[in-house]
Amino acid sequence: MPTHPSRTRMLVAVAASTVLAGTATAVAVAAHAAAAGCAVTYTVTSRWAGGFGANVELRNLGDPVTSWTLTWSFGAGQRVTQAWNTSLTQNGSTVTARNTAWNGTLSTNGSTSFGFNGSWTGGNPAPESFALNGTTCTGGVASPSPSASSPSASPSSGPTSPPPGEALSRVHTAGRVKASGSSVQYSWPGVYFEGRFRGTGVGIVLNDSAADYVVQVDGATVATLVTPGQTTRWVTGLSNAEHTVRLVKRNESPWSTSEFGGFVAAPGGAILTKPAARSRQIEFIGDSLTAGYGNTSTSRDCTGDQVNRTTNTDVSYGALVARRLSADYQINAFSGRGMVRNYNGSDPGTDYRTYYDRALLNVPGDVWNPDTWRPQLVVVYLGTNDFSTALNPGEPWTAESLVAAYRAAYGSFLQKLRTRYGTNTTIVAVGASPFADSVRQVVQERTSAGDSRVRYWALDGTSLDLLGCHWHYSARDHQLIADRFGTFVGSLPLGW
Repeated sequence: MPTHPSRTRMLVAVAASTVLAGTATAVAVAAHAAAAGCAVTYTVTSRWAGGFGANVELRNLGDPVTSWTLTWSFGAGQRVTQAWNTSLTQNGSTVTARNTAWNGTLSTNGSTSFGFNGSWTGGNPAPESFALNGTTCTGGVASPSPSASSPSASPSSGPTSPPPGEALSRVHTAGRVKASGSSVQYSWPGVYFEGRFRGTGVGIVLNDSAADYVVQVDGATVATLVTPGQTTRWVTGLSNAEHTVRLVKRNESPWSTSEFGGFVAAPGGAILTKPAARSRQIEFIGDSLTAGYGNTSTSRDCTGDQVNRTTNTDVSYGALVARRLSADYQINAFSGRGMVRNYNGSDPGTDYRTYYDRALLNVPGDVWNPDTWRPQLVVVYLGTNDFSTALNPGEPWTAESLVAAYRAAYGSFLQKLRTRYGTNTTIVAVGASPFADSVRQVVQERTSAGDSRVRYWALDGTSLDLLGCHWHYSARDHQLIADRFGTFVGSLPLGW
């Protein structure tokens, strides 16, 4: 299980000291431009002899920007050797990071993050200051704009219009969530919450120090929240009108429980009735390939922290297919887990089926209540971890008995799904090398027994570049798979 750095914030007065792995620095020096301001959290995420990894979270506190350049200087000769989610150059001690095509727009209080690896000799102090588009970041705004179109708010400022109350009463979600007082808890990747509000801004109430989030307003991504902690994050500077807001948990954190407290409106606004549920429902069951593991990475070589930062389940093949079909969806994916055997034989005595019934993955015995969740389509893609590594000494299988155990467990799992969701649900079993024949045989056995709504789909790996972390699907690969699987779904008699 990967470790995760803590995020502590301090003023630049102490930035001359060495920054150890697992600490963060909030830089504060005077700003100069009216309606301009920013805050930067610089986190050393890992450290080794002569090298280090870092994450930079940039928050725009001034008027909205459509492109950004962040500059800083290293004081001890550090050099950047690799970067992701930014276009980064270094001239002497001066580092210049620019936005990519997809993260250039930052609303007021909008944020983005990028990472890099670097080298150091002798010391590795944090940069003393950062500047956004030429304005030094202070953690505040020197002269906030008084106009209603560009308000500024603290990331942790509290709600000013009706408190969240029962979060589920004013948001729509199809994910596996559990009520906890006025909030909801959850663990699976890709869980999303959708709401409607009127006004110039919206706050997102969260308690999550493990996962990252995407925030979308009116269909456009306005912020990426990196392990936000216990906070209310604000999106402001919007037109005074009705808007939609969508919050998505973009990566995996099965060791932790996430908590969402609802949306709150900026002063003068209001949270409106929640969006209606969609009539179509799809459930995706799988492992890291379904979760979108490291799919936005620019390198196959990734640390654990880089995997977490570059995994975006919201652009996985399942999410893409479901949105194209205007369907609500669940992505119940767990990296490293197999039908009977986990990756390289790890964590013996457990497998994907150990966790499938849970809403909270880190709570043994937890059971999720499906309630109104009755998907017309369930997609099962499990087997890569069962067979991708050789059997180790001491594992309880031979090559032949592992195949037999896999087939038996797969058949039982399909029966579990059939019992849970009924005879009107179509179940698609995905086959890929080296387990395609086993999946095909399981499907044939079920159809021969009279279950006509179990189908087999062979995943076509042609032209996939596998440029995600550790040779996983890239975002481009997920788009190709979504195209191919979407065509297959179009041929199914789903009756929706």
